[in-house]
Amino acid sequence: MEQNKYLDYLAELYPTIEKASTEVINLQSIINLPKGTEHFLSDIHGEYEAFSHVLRNGSGAVRKKIDDVFGHTLGTAEKRSVATLIYYPREKLEQMRQSGEDMQNWYRVTLYRLIELCRVVSSKYTRSKVRKALPPDYAYVIEELITEKPELSDKEAYYEAIIQTILDIGRAEPFIIAMAELIQRLVVDHLHIIGDIFDRGPQPHQIMDCLMGYHSLDIQWGNHDVLWMGAAAGQQACIATVIRLCLRYGNLDILEDGYGINMLPLVTFTLETYGEDEAEAFGIKTPEEKADISLALQKRMHKAISIIQFKLEGQLARENPEFGMQERDILDRIDYDRMRVRIEDIWYDLLDSSFPTIDPADPCALTDQECDVMKRMTRAFKNCEKLQKHVKFLLKQGSLYKVYNGNLLYHGCMPMNEDGTFMEVAVYGETFHGKALYDVLEQYVRKAFFSMDEGEKEKGRNILWFLWSAPGSPLYGRSKMATFERYLIADEATHQEKKNAYYRLLDQPETAERILREFGLEGEEPRIINGHVPVHQKEGESPVKCGGKVLIIDGGFPRPYHRETGIAGYTLIYNSYGMSLTAHEPFESTEIAIQEEKDIVSHQVAVSYSQKRKTVGDTDNGKRLLKKITELKELISAYRSGTIKERGN
Repeated sequence: MEQNKYLDYLAELYPTIEKASTEVINLQSIINLPKGTEHFLSDIHGEYEAFSHVLRNGSGAVRKKIDDVFGHTLGTAEKRSVATLIYYPREKLEQMRQSGEDMQNWYRVTLYRLIELCRVVSSKYTRSKVRKALPPDYAYVIEELITEKPELSDKEAYYEAIIQTILDIGRAEPFIIAMAELIQRLVVDHLHIIGDIFDRGPQPHQIMDCLMGYHSLDIQWGNHDVLWMGAAAGQQACIATVIRLCLRYGNLDILEDGYGINMLPLVTFTLETYGEDEAEAFGIKTPEEKADISLALQKRMHKAISIIQFKLEGQLARENPEFGMQERDILDRIDYDRMRVRIEDIWYDLLDSSFPTIDPADPCALTDQECDVMKRMTRAFKNCEKLQKHVKFLLKQGSLYKVYNGNLLYHGCMPMNEDGTFMEVAVYGETFHGKALYDVLEQYVRKAFFSMDEGEKEKGRNILWFLWSAPGSPLYGRSKMATFERYLIADEATHQEKKNAYYRLLDQPETAERILREFGLEGEEPRIINGHVPVHQKEGESPVKCGGKVLIIDGGFPRPYHRETGIAGYTLIYNSYGMSLTAHEPFESTEIAIQEEKDIVSHQVAVSYSQKRKTVGDTDNGKRLLKKITELKELISAYRSGTIKERGN
């Protein structure tokens, strides 16, 4: 009965045998096309310029297409010039205009090269999909130029006439820009961001603007992303932490200029309360050129918001004992007479002894002035239109994990015990593990923004803080976040944040197999793709774990990590031939990339490779199309048997 109802519904869409048959043929042709290229990036951390360049060059995919198309017919310098034009068409055109080049001849040669590239990169898609990707102003002309026309006796003359018309009417430059951007779009079919867009680097807001205009993507939230989501939701510990991190890395511009959040309430409070404080323990990790006269004020602001953060975290740890974060109620462990603190039953001297806002009798209580600062900052974050727009996009396109084309994507880890079993984590009176833990935590994240029940909304807001830094958080995966210890205790033994057993078990293939089974994935091909913990390539560490079943693609996009990791980020490409990891050298600047035509130096390593190309039919979308083909064939049979009557003329 249900099947008949569904066929009746399908008959509304395909009212005749001819229409149903045509759709079967169309779908069948799609599933036989090569699988689209997937591009994976992780832990971008506000490094917009490097991110933008990697996005534009498709982790080397654009350059590979140039090599495939032009082979030995172009020299290395010419190929580099074509690549730069595709990455930065407007800037490259400006450079060419100033070079004294014969522009009419250059336009003609360039158009022919871009047309040839467009033909190749569009060949793996249906004409319908390519048509949707075409810029509206030039859609018809580009389609004519990149579509083979075997019926024409003199194709050369046909194409030459179109190109000459483009030149004659002065539209060469906008046409070149449109072609270059189309190549960028067609080289990568789908983008995966495996978490941590925010913090450390100076331009996360620009990364978010860029992602919001991208044609096809998904995002797996990282702990730094949920921190900003918590701040946007009004969770005060998250707000204090976001401000602290912006100060720590000399990035107040993100808040003030990027999001228009006024820091005056914190500035005023700092001047009144910490005006003479040297705040030496609260240094700013800022480039030398930014170390101006305001650095002293920033250090004091850094201290002021850090103390507020420690107080708010202590309150949350007391109110939510099931979070297992009692050690973050650290202000209550200080001996304020001797200025020392007890960590795991050992006393340590503090590096700072001036805490004018702390009442030893109730150390986590905010003063009236601190309360006022946080009320005003909470209003600013919640009323910031741009931040709210970005967070809505993260909620719409994002999740804690994703199963996509047979791979499991998540940012951090699967919380595990030392024996390899899944860790039981308490969430508001119940315990969860494995996939169920991910699912319930994501439900609470969404409640923070969408629940009509204020109590549930508050629980959701607090879960965002839990996800940021709790031992049981799959996004964090460490025993504690030792912020207080790193600032105020000299002994580096207290700074250690022990990683979850997951990271020690990654050399055992059964670890990945157990996790993949938990998410319904089995066999040789499925892999876990995650980031979060930088891979130290210069120490010989490999991003390929668990016998190739786990790929950790955090290679350290942020500049502070480059010396530590030896590279500037891993990315992953998954195309119809297989998977390849790319290790990137540090990106100098967009200006150098354009002026000197310098690409990021990248080193590719094949993870898997097959002579037989994967098709759309091998993907998740292909499986849906195959199911629809089966249903349409049933509809055609029903038409032919008389079970359902055709409705067309």
